[in-house]
Amino acid sequence: MIHQLISDMQQLANPEKAVTISGFFKTGKGEYGEGDLFMGIPVPEQRKIARKYSLMPLKDLQKLISSKIHEHRLTALLILVIKYSKAHIKIREDIVNFYLKNIRHINNWDLVDLSADKILGPHLWERDNSILFNMATSQNLWERRIAIMTTFHFIKNNQFRDTLALAEILLHDRHDLIHKAVGWMLREIGKRDQETEERFLLKYYTKMPRTMLRYAIEKFDDNKRRFYLKK
Repeated sequence: MIHQLISDMQQLANPEKAVTISGFFKTGKGEYGEGDLFMGIPVPEQRKIARKYSLMPLKDLQKLISSKIHEHRLTALLILVIKYSKAHIKIREDIVNFYLKNIRHINNWDLVDLSADKILGPHLWERDNSILFNMATSQNLWERRIAIMTTFHFIKNNQFRDTLALAEILLHDRHDLIHKAVGWMLREIGKRDQETEERFLLKYYTKMPRTMLRYAIEKFDDNKRRFYLKK
């Protein structure tokens, strides 16, 4: 099955688009995606492949998620998301364990953003989620992003406590991709409960990285945005 999947993906490869995407995902020397390889396959096409091969066993997905090719890893994660959404409790545990075992391969922002809140999010919802707080203090950029992005599932269920606690931990993170992710999650809280978001902002907006703040207040009216940006 895996050989057919890889063959199907190869037929969709677009070398010219791959060059463009490589730049977008910062694959140059010293950049966060250094060494990542791309085929140039759009995400909607990868979703089609994932649906076609959603019954692929985890042992085959291990080969796919370990690939140096970005689209192979993303397609493996999209398959995992489908599997998790349809599986019963025991299989869901296996999928989560597989996900956590392979965190080192979830190493770019799209890989995180298209999987964390759909697998770890529902799994940790109303469970012990201390693992997220451990990840938030990791030296690994992607673990820190997984921590905050997982809470998108909590936000969708109107539970903001953990997102705010993680945002506080990540407030002084050095990386722009964390600033963006935290700001995005704060904005999502604000869409549902602006008062809660603003309580957090009033406490921390003068200390926040500018990018984080801009993302957080993006949906505010002009007067409010001017207030928070005037620091």
